[in-house]
Amino acid sequence: MTQPKLPSKNRASKNVVALAGAALIAAVMAYSVLGTPGASPALADVQVEELMEAGPLPEQALGSDQAPVTVVEYASLSCSHCADFHTKVFPGLKEKYIETGKVRYVLREFPLNNEAYAAAALARCVGDDKYFPFVDALFTTQQNWFCPDCDTEAGLKKLWKQAGLGEDKFKQCLDPKTNKAQLDAILEIRKRGAEKFGVNSTPTFFVNGQKVAGVTSLEDLEKAMEPHLKGS
Repeated sequence: MTQPKLPSKNRASKNVVALAGAALIAAVMAYSVLGTPGASPALADVQVEELMEAGPLPEQALGSDQAPVTVVEYASLSCSHCADFHTKVFPGLKEKYIETGKVRYVLREFPLNNEAYAAAALARCVGDDKYFPFVDALFTTQQNWFCPDCDTEAGLKKLWKQAGLGEDKFKQCLDPKTNKAQLDAILEIRKRGAEKFGVNSTPTFFVNGQKVAGVTSLEDLEKAMEPHLKGS
């Protein structure tokens, strides 16, 4: 799994940073020290009630509120392991469990660098009805906007335009002067995951509060879900 790291400085993401301005740089540097492994509690099972308490932004979730299993994933949109999960494992989870009412899936932001932070902000700005399709596009095309030679701004802007949104809103979304509350809230979600639940790498999964490590296949999740699905 991907470990937390400082925001990248030499990638083409500097275009996005310049777009957002100095205030965003300061915010990213602030979140980079939140929830460092040395400051976080050991990653372990947590109380479901505490895990599911309302956060600073509405949950981005799929599936029935009455599902017997809730899967919470903390993910960074720049994380290659997260992309592997979402392109190779998540479709099966969605078809077999989410769409059949057995699982409610919740995705929470845990950006590991400035690129992921910008991408997470944009995903929130596209609107709830487009959130998961946009996240899917980000993971599917991750290698086009997150790599040493990538033009991150151009890559993210291309996906933004494909979602039917204009350049002015793109800039407003990433500018702390016009979108400070939401940008701060994303950092707060990351901080809460680190400080309260010991999240220090991505992806991190909780199944009804049980931490599940090393998820590389649907079977890995099914082992944790099975006791909660009996009789459902």
